[in-house]
Amino acid sequence: MNSQLKKGALELCVLALLKNRDYYGYELVQEISENIEISEGTIYPLLRRLSKEDVFDTYLRESEEGPPRKYYKLTETGLEVYKEKYTDWKNFINGVGLIIEEVT
Repeated sequence: MNSQLKKGALELCVLALLKNRDYYGYELVQEISENIEISEGTIYPLLRRLSKEDVFDTYLRESEEGPPRKYYKLTETGLEVYKEKYTDWKNFINGVGLIIEEVT
C-alpha cells in the first residue's frame, strides 16, 4: 500500500479505535495490524503528535506482565477531530468510487 495513503488512514484508524475504548500503544499496533501492515515505529510518533494536539489524554495503568502501560483516552476535542476526519474519509472514498465507476 502507498505509504502516504497509509499515513492518512492510520490516524483515522487510531481515532476510530479510541472512540470505543482506551488502548495502550502496542495494543493499538496489534489491533490495526490485523488489517493493515504497520510497525510500532509508525504509530508512536503519531500518538505523540496527537497527544500534543490535545486529541487524547494519557494515563498509566499497572500491568501484571511488566511495567505500567501508558493508555490513550480520546478527549472531546479528539471526538470532534474523529468526526471531521471520518466525514472527509467518506467523502473521499465516495468520490474515488464515482470516478472509478465512470471509467470502467
